[in-house]
Amino acid sequence: MNPALLDLHLLRAFVTVAREGSVSRAAAQLHRTQPALSLQLKKLAEASGLELFQRGAHGMSLSADGAALLQLAERTLAAADDFARGVERLHGSARGLLRIGTILDPSFLRLGDWLGALVRSAPQIATELRHGISGSVLAQLQQGQLDVCFYLSPSLAATEALQLAGRTLTRFDYRVVAPSGWGPQVAGRDWEGLATLPWLETPPESAHHRLLQGVFGPRGLAPRRAALVDQEASMLDLIKSGVGLSLVRDAIAMRESQTHGLAVADRVRIPCELQFVCLAGRRGDAVVQAAWQALEQVWGADGAAEVFGFSP
Repeated sequence: MNPALLDLHLLRAFVTVAREGSVSRAAAQLHRTQPALSLQLKKLAEASGLELFQRGAHGMSLSADGAALLQLAERTLAAADDFARGVERLHGSARGLLRIGTILDPSFLRLGDWLGALVRSAPQIATELRHGISGSVLAQLQQGQLDVCFYLSPSLAATEALQLAGRTLTRFDYRVVAPSGWGPQVAGRDWEGLATLPWLETPPESAHHRLLQGVFGPRGLAPRRAALVDQEASMLDLIKSGVGLSLVRDAIAMRESQTHGLAVADRVRIPCELQFVCLAGRRGDAVVQAAWQALEQVWGADGAAEVFGFSP
């Protein structure tokens, strides 16, 4: 193949003359001299071996072969322009590794939708997910081992105090859930009454531990530990087995009450927030910013959408 057939300058000269019907008008549009533009047309005609134009009293008109090649030339130039814009987008797009701390179940975080939005908007970002307990992923974030993480906290103020930038995604309540048949033991009980019953304890870095400390500590209460668990699924199994009480997200508490007859304490509940956080000093990083923008696509309409710890 003659390389001149792929010369974009020659193709652009050909398309412009074909549209204008005049070498002089095309030369003015392309900021070239008429002799230079005529020479380009001659090179393209020689390379193709075809007559591209016919001269008439009213200027240049396409030959039958020229008309057949015009659409091909236009598509070639459009593809080249798309390629150039793609290169520009890649230069301007965020790239690198985004290390993400996840908690709870993926559906509650809308994790799949968020990662899908991130892949579409920033394809040059690779992701690495690390699942753990709320406090443990936060510790990894603070140590620089993660870039962003999901976090459970009772309020924005409690999280702001940790020098974090973040966003409240949704609010919910933790309910106290007891084994089936324990209804009379938890009905009408306040925290003092519930503290006398056996509890499933969680590690200090868990949200359950922090939230219960917030209600039991100021009251000087120390609930009796029946078992130590670190996974929500194990916690539910132990409740169903009659081992003790635990905190459970309100939606799950209602579901388990209806399907398995678990008892739910009616006088107490603890408000909590699902938050998305990063170190305040890294909020403007390109990779973190891309994660934030993808998050807004998924949570922007439905989430609590409160942003704290950062001023753009």
